[in-house]
Amino acid sequence: MSCIRFNTPAQRAQLAAMAPQMLTAAEVAARHPAPPVTPTKIARLRLLAQSENPKIRESVASSYHAPADVVEALAVDPDAGVRAWLARNETTPCDVLRVLARDESETVRGWVALNFFVPADVMAELADDPSPVVRGLAAWKAALADQELVEA
Repeated sequence: MSCIRFNTPAQRAQLAAMAPQMLTAAEVAARHPAPPVTPTKIARLRLLAQSENPKIRESVASSYHAPADVVEALAVDPDAGVRAWLARNETTPCDVLRVLARDESETVRGWVALNFFVPADVMAELADDPSPVVRGLAAWKAALADQELVEA
């Protein structure tokens, strides 16, 4: 028995017609829009931010819609995982990132170094961090930025 399959032209045409349509990211987003941010969603984020479960607080820290007061409270959360999620969130305000850049956790400071929206003064501070991991991440990000400038 052969493992080679021979399709007729009609079969190949039918297979091509049944192939899934490839969509761009913008087309997918247009077909599946995110629900609007409502006062109810904000109230739910406030409630979840007070959960005893750190994984639930991490979820709030990763939200692009968390109110400023909730973000500031999560910046001093006792769980380093919550602070790390806040450090990697692109909507975290610069003042909060400045606080997180001085965090006791090397992981949190590392995520601050990788956040695209960190101010230059914070990146300079992280470049001199006591942790070799954080210094390495800051140097790697600076090298990527330099390479992008050269290519542009």
